[in-house]
Amino acid sequence: MLQIFAITLPFFALVAAGYLAARRRVLPLEAIPGLNVFVLYFALPCMLYRFGARTPIAQLLDGSVALVWGLGALLVVMATVMLTRRGRIGWNDAAFGALVAAFPNTGFMGVPLLAALLGSHAAGPAIISIMFDMVVTSSLCIALSRLDTAGEAGARHALAKAFRGVVINPLPWSILLGALASALQFRLPAPVDATVSMLADAAAPAALFTIGAVLARSALLARGSGGTGTPAGDVPLVVLAKLLVHPLLVCAMGRAAMALGLPLDPRALTVIVLVAALPSASNVSMLAERFGADNGRIARIILWTTVAAFFTFPLAVRWMT
Repeated sequence: MLQIFAITLPFFALVAAGYLAARRRVLPLEAIPGLNVFVLYFALPCMLYRFGARTPIAQLLDGSVALVWGLGALLVVMATVMLTRRGRIGWNDAAFGALVAAFPNTGFMGVPLLAALLGSHAAGPAIISIMFDMVVTSSLCIALSRLDTAGEAGARHALAKAFRGVVINPLPWSILLGALASALQFRLPAPVDATVSMLADAAAPAALFTIGAVLARSALLARGSGGTGTPAGDVPLVVLAKLLVHPLLVCAMGRAAMALGLPLDPRALTVIVLVAALPSASNVSMLAERFGADNGRIARIILWTTVAAFFTFPLAVRWMT
């Protein structure tokens, strides 16, 4: 157990450093969007491209992993919406609560952390989960969030807007280019490869520091906007769904699929269960703000899943390995 903590502690320490830097205004809040741009458009795409290019194409096209992960994500979305959409929680807030319960922080935190814990074979299943969550889970929840105001027409419009967001997001394209490079066994020219490697090496520390800064910024902005009217039991419920229900559900579905004869590699199942045990994705807070949801509620869920995961994630690693 101490070996697991020795690996996970630096990752969470960098998140804490970013949080404290922004909270104490050592890092100006106005600088955080710039950090996000560097991570999202430069460092993280290079890291994902490199993982994709170095991963056998069969692992990146594993339909068993996609099926188990996808069904688990959709069940978490449905269950969270059903449990939280009551009283003052409408479709908008329920949908983003469901998204934050089903969308782990795989890109910013999960890929480098799981590679450090399990080795390079963890990249393939983790990348599959990223693609599904960016294309399907987030698009579905954004569409559901529009049912409050414009019914089915609004949902269709939101779904189209979500897909446009996927198209301009550099992360899916970097994954696809990495997969293509893997399939063709293509290697970048040495100077280009060195540049990509430098940016890729910067991705993990910059992304983790940025997660903390984004969480602090969201907390400060939510405090400044006053009360949110969120039911008292709602945030712990979603935190529990993210850190406990989601990984247990993925594990149970994976083992059931293997018992039914689905060709799911046990090592791949371990990876996606640990992906499900990660804290919530920090970018959901920005999506919630953009679509007018209760961003204070979403920020608290992300913050508490991140804090709690410092303790629960090593336990999940110990359980699965």
